[in-house]
Amino acid sequence: MNDFLFSEDAIEESDAQAPHAFWDILIVDDEDDIHQVTKLVLSGFTFEGKTLRFHHAYSAQAAKELLRQNLDFSVGLIDVVMETSHAGLELIKFIRDDINNHDIRLILRTGQPGEAPEESVIREYDINDYKNKTELTAIKMKTLLYSALRAHRDIQIIERHKKGLEKIINASSSFLKCDSVHEFASTILSHVTNVMGLDDTEIYCAAAVNQQTSPATDFKLLAASGVEPESNTNILPDDVRQLFVEAHNRKSSQKTTRDYIGYFPTQAGLETMLYVRKGSFLEATDYQLLEFFANNIALAYDNLKLREMMKESQKELSYILGEAVEKRSKETGSHVKRVAHYSELLGKLYGLNSFECEVIKLASPLHDIGKISIPDHILNKPGKLDEHEWAIMQTHAEIGYDILKNSNNEILKCGSMIAYLHHEKWDGTGYPNQLAGEDIHIVGRITALADVFDALGSDRCYKKAWPLEDVLDLIKSQSGKQFEPKLVDIFINNLVLFLEIKERYPN
Repeated sequence: MNDFLFSEDAIEESDAQAPHAFWDILIVDDEDDIHQVTKLVLSGFTFEGKTLRFHHAYSAQAAKELLRQNLDFSVGLIDVVMETSHAGLELIKFIRDDINNHDIRLILRTGQPGEAPEESVIREYDINDYKNKTELTAIKMKTLLYSALRAHRDIQIIERHKKGLEKIINASSSFLKCDSVHEFASTILSHVTNVMGLDDTEIYCAAAVNQQTSPATDFKLLAASGVEPESNTNILPDDVRQLFVEAHNRKSSQKTTRDYIGYFPTQAGLETMLYVRKGSFLEATDYQLLEFFANNIALAYDNLKLREMMKESQKELSYILGEAVEKRSKETGSHVKRVAHYSELLGKLYGLNSFECEVIKLASPLHDIGKISIPDHILNKPGKLDEHEWAIMQTHAEIGYDILKNSNNEILKCGSMIAYLHHEKWDGTGYPNQLAGEDIHIVGRITALADVFDALGSDRCYKKAWPLEDVLDLIKSQSGKQFEPKLVDIFINNLVLFLEIKERYPN
């Protein structure tokens, strides 16, 4: 952290450059005098604060060897006639076609214009200018180089923007896949360095959120280099913390030669702030990419919070509906919470993906939703149900399915299957349709085991809770009968995890 001392100097120009940077110029000519004169004429030449660095090749073949090294040449000054009368033209084709280099600006120079007529060369070869050596005065040479370097600079800027925007698009898709703020924060840090084209040691980053109307110091730290996401804001250097405060108070982004603090308000009344400190000078392209990237962070965070709110609302609604049924039957609402978490855990251990497990957790509390149609005298009967009463009780599976089946919501659709299937049995003796084996959807098989385990171990109006040993004996005895054997094995082998859930949600 001591390497990042924060500058108060504002950027006056957008083209601040890192020290010791050069424009690399390739001179290809078989006459040594041309090399020396070119260097002499261009000695002291600078463009945008960068001097020239010359690379010399005395034949087209030697130039090819240099170009194969992937050096970032800005301009190539190429003679036409060297080892052959068209060696320079063949080199042009090699550069553009063989190694696919379209960034370097190519200027042909010739002392024998009759060997390569200007009009046909300009038309047929991808070059940027064609000059007779005799007409290249010192002033014209410098003018030519200014023009070529500006073109190369612009191409480089466009390419950096293109690559940066591609990285931002990729980062944005990663943000959309995040399921939690913690995961979102880690994603910010990993992608800031990628967008900037730097490694972690060259950059310091911190991201924070706040309510637009809250005090400036109340911001929540999402991420910072070198620390865990959602850490205390006290781990930030005082300079960075103060920049967050200033961005909040000014309601705008700020920048200096090395620091960027992006400020983005959201429609939800939040503000997202991104601080980036680079080990070298920030260029105009860096600011523009960071501005795009930070804006996407703000939008993604807004969407993530909305998704979290919707997910919490769906979970609460599932619990509320499930608990309403349990309370009507004079049972504890903790039953549906335990069944939800048992079902999620069984799904994970069975090998379902995280999305499927989350849906099962949110949908399983609705397994007995159909009991709202069962009369109280049957639902709360303390003794054993007679044949007629039992027939009525069995209808709750199909009624629950009918209540939920027309929904397009992923959770409610899953809830309809669970309500319909959780009383089917592996051996085909269950109800309402006597389905067997894998004809019973996995969500029904999972919830069936979770529901029975919790129901047997809990007090009901018609029975006392069974001892754990008796519950386990029953479940083992029903392997291959009521329950899928694989699920029973998973449950028994991981019993301690299920008992932890039971302790976490007591009656």
